[in-house]
Amino acid sequence: MSKQSKAKRDKRKKQQPKRPINRLNAQQPVQNHAVLTNEEGQVVAAIGLQGTEWLLAIGGQTMGNADNPVPMLAMLKHLSNVQEKEGRKVNLEYSTQLQQLIDDLAADEGKTADEYLAQLVAEFEGVEGEEGEEGEDAASAADAGDDAAVAEAGTDAADAPPAASDDKPQA
Repeated sequence: MSKQSKAKRDKRKKQQPKRPINRLNAQQPVQNHAVLTNEEGQVVAAIGLQGTEWLLAIGGQTMGNADNPVPMLAMLKHLSNVQEKEGRKVNLEYSTQLQQLIDDLAADEGKTADEYLAQLVAEFEGVEGEEGEEGEDAASAADAGDDAAVAEAGTDAADAPPAASDDKPQA
């Protein structure tokens, strides 16, 4: 190697144009695909695409991410329905790319996009009703059932062999 090779290399580096530094975890811009706005035009919630990941933002904070945005859109639609029932005017708009995704999924199930989205929204309404009303009743009924089983077993429970269901994990 010659004595001048380092000097030549340094000179060549100085003459090259500056390159931006690419960081491994550089934030990619978020593309909004669904936006829920209130009557003042403020964004209440949004679904955006960042790279290959779909993000759900509510109240300006990222609440979650997923590979499939359709359940998040159904959640926003449900939120829109709840807001309208409470007398607030909201507007939900979503992109043609998201609409195409819904159309494709609906076609796979032999439904229209509106029917498919309505079915997903109905699932959220069902979950909300179950948790609010039946969830507490089911928990108290389960507790009562456990108390009844203990009462039936009495003091002989220690002498009895364990039940077969005790060996298996319960759901």
